Amino acid sequence: MSDAHLPAPASIPTPLPTPLGEAALNAAAAYARRSLAPATRRAYQADWREFVAWCAEAGLPPLPAAPATVAAHLAAMAKTHARASLRRRLAAIGQMQRLQGHEWESAHPAIRATLRGLLRQHGAPARRAAALGTAELRRLVAACSAPAYGPKAATAKLAGLRDRALLLLGYAAALRRAELAAVTWENLVFTAEGGLRLLVPRAKGDPEGEGAWIGIPRGERPETCPVRALAAWRDASGRADGPVFRKVDCWGQLGQDALHPDAVRQILSKRAAAAGIRVPAAERLSPHGLRAGFVTQAYAAGARDEQIMAHTRHRDLKTMRGYVRRAKLELDSPAKLLGL
Repeated sequence: MSDAHLPAPASIPTPLPTPLGEAALNAAAAYARRSLAPATRRAYQADWREFVAWCAEAGLPPLPAAPATVAAHLAAMAKTHARASLRRRLAAIGQMQRLQGHEWESAHPAIRATLRGLLRQHGAPARRAAALGTAELRRLVAACSAPAYGPKAATAKLAGLRDRALLLLGYAAALRRAELAAVTWENLVFTAEGGLRLLVPRAKGDPEGEGAWIGIPRGERPETCPVRALAAWRDASGRADGPVFRKVDCWGQLGQDALHPDAVRQILSKRAAAAGIRVPAAERLSPHGLRAGFVTQAYAAGARDEQIMAHTRHRDLKTMRGYVRRAKLELDSPAKLLGL
């Protein structure tokens, strides 16, 4: 019998998911959404909404998005968005394409050439976070410890103790602002030697949540010792469990929840203004400056790359070296050899 006379194979029906299977699929999708840090996820969601709105106005489909469509969208953003925003928008669009099962190639010539061209014409250096070193921390701490008067003096003193502990811990442990806001008393171990061990249970460079321990020795100066500052805040707040850093209201009462990461930025801005700290126009005042300041200060003091990376939990030497280059600008500049 020839192939032409063979009976057609019976089609195999696709089974519908049972309630248990549907629940498992939903759980998997929920975990996939949590693969990104919360701040990154929120940024990607906002980026995607803007892209969908632009596509609707332009009459172009966002899913699947043609490379020419993405290139045109980036071109429309060229004059109003920084290069970091453009790259993040591209990443957000790509992630949604992949999650929906569509092929995606961010290095497609139409996208790559457009991005390169608009950066060449409109790109400007990113305003990186100004590194806040030990000298700046001393001024910030002094602003936190300034005497307060009036009916709200007790509240101001309590907030000052909190802010002093927050800034010193953020600097000494080289923490990101989300990590700093998330610290709990259960993550802290005061040692018999007078120092401190801090567990960072989850971080940007640790998506699997393996956690990392950081050692913080007792400071040489009582006014800038992070261990003493945390102990003083613990005693004044009367709390030794749950979130370390909480809101202090106008009546001197502590909130139940941890500070929002953006509150760390607000606290830094407030204390920097009180201390008269100004940063260059090409840079910005940011909590990330505590982390950048740690790296540059440690390098300038002779710390090795592996020592710094173990403490900051950097997994990429190139990223960490980006901070080190700041310290090298003056310390290792060949201009010192010119005899000027």
